[in-house]
Amino acid sequence: MERVTELESLGAILEQADAFLLDQFGTLHDGIALYAGVAETMARLRTGGKRLIILSNSGKRAQPSAARLAAIGLPPASYDGFLSSGEIVWRLLHERRLPALVDARRCLVLARGDVGEALAGLNLDPTEDVAAADLILLLGSEADRIGLDGYRDRLAAAAERGTLCLCANPDRVMVLGDGGLAPAAGRIAELYAEMGGPVMWIGKPGRAIYDAAFDMLRPMLSRPLDPGRVWAVGDSIEHDVAGAAGRGCRSLLVMTGIMAGRDRAAVAAECLRWSAAPDAILPTFR
Repeated sequence: MERVTELESLGAILEQADAFLLDQFGTLHDGIALYAGVAETMARLRTGGKRLIILSNSGKRAQPSAARLAAIGLPPASYDGFLSSGEIVWRLLHERRLPALVDARRCLVLARGDVGEALAGLNLDPTEDVAAADLILLLGSEADRIGLDGYRDRLAAAAERGTLCLCANPDRVMVLGDGGLAPAAGRIAELYAEMGGPVMWIGKPGRAIYDAAFDMLRPMLSRPLDPGRVWAVGDSIEHDVAGAAGRGCRSLLVMTGIMAGRDRAAVAAECLRWSAAPDAILPTFR
């Protein structure tokens, strides 16, 4: 990894930015509370004319995700838009644009917490019968409770049948409320693929969520959208940094979330692993 610029604050790059694509978990908050200074930083950026889109690998749809942010002190007025991988997946299922989804009817939903909104408005019937499911909708992980072996046992019949798993959260690691780490939905999808099951990944670093973010940004900007003036901010090299590079954006790695406590050697190893490096590093988003 070439030496990456280490910043003390966002001020050093503001003249180079029209907009920011902000990760939420591990960047804006820890799953329970906002990190110190986040609300003030976002208010300062918006006052300075910067556009802020929250771009999340959450399996939840945009509205409930935004409601959760509001509950911890970040109301919708704090940013210009919210896009989640769960929202992109919902649109794909609603429009049935992909051939693999056209005939799916019986859906097994794997998630963490309430999933009521996940199938709302979709022509899908929820089922707990793994062997009968036409589609597995993987929105979140409870691996901290049931373990990966629990998922392996539950999904064995589906993998044997070749049932498609639509993974709406590619993150492999999640930060728990106590600061610990656990396998996230992306790791379950990876496990399913190892078992021989087909997986379709939606979210960062994939293209679709960035295309949707660009579509959201274009009418907000006073000049044509230039990806080079869009900065992605996040705690994941695999998702935030590599995803930004794939769409021509610049990236800012924050040393919170899954990067908390990592040294520069660990950062370099992650950059080598995912063939991507951030344009700059910041201790926290402020």
